[in-house]
Amino acid sequence: MIAEALRSTDRLFQIIQILRRSSRPVTARALAEELEVSIRTIYRDIAHLIGQRVPISGEAGVGYVLGTGYDMPPLALLPAELEAIVLGAQWVAAHGEKELSRAALDVLAKVAAVVPPALQPFISVPSTATKLPLDASQDKDDRTNLRAAIRAGTKLHLHYRDQQGEVTERTVWPVVLGYSDTTCMLIAWCELRQDFRHFRTDRIQAVEILDKKIGEPRTRLLQRWKAQRTSELAKITSEAG
Repeated sequence: MIAEALRSTDRLFQIIQILRRSSRPVTARALAEELEVSIRTIYRDIAHLIGQRVPISGEAGVGYVLGTGYDMPPLALLPAELEAIVLGAQWVAAHGEKELSRAALDVLAKVAAVVPPALQPFISVPSTATKLPLDASQDKDDRTNLRAAIRAGTKLHLHYRDQQGEVTERTVWPVVLGYSDTTCMLIAWCELRQDFRHFRTDRIQAVEILDKKIGEPRTRLLQRWKAQRTSELAKITSEAG
């Protein structure tokens, strides 16, 4: 069980992490379930943290929140957290374009430079590995331009080859790049279709970053796309049932 593997100090860090990532009060029961310990243990740990001047407020039955002014050392990492970083960086290094691949390796080097010796093996001889790409995609350089346009909130003009081989021109509002083991998708609002569309980046024949801002904040576009995807998936699940 997780409780048997966690030392008391590690569990205290875990509690702080859970509170820090939550925007709402977290109950002792929720903490106990995630850490697989008793509620009494959580009460004792919370009391200990408060005694160490960690700004936790709340009460039993209501939930606990972490004060906004508090911050832990950013690299007080648990082994599982370090493994998550290594696994993610491995995947990006294998699947991302040159800029992202180099950035992923730089992240690992920076983390390795500051973690204590006891944690070094989690980086040098990791227990995790990602599946390598099945083929060498030729569109990776274009992804750099796509990400730049997403960050800048500017429109794109695409020459896109569809599944039937027909090439069309589209002006789109880029929202996010979605990665899988074998493909990368540009999720965007298409002005022609007046709807969200998914464009495989290996089918984009040419891309031009336009000097025009997208017509809606990207955060709102992302929320709308997520809501649409959730609705579509729920419909598919309902029909399958």
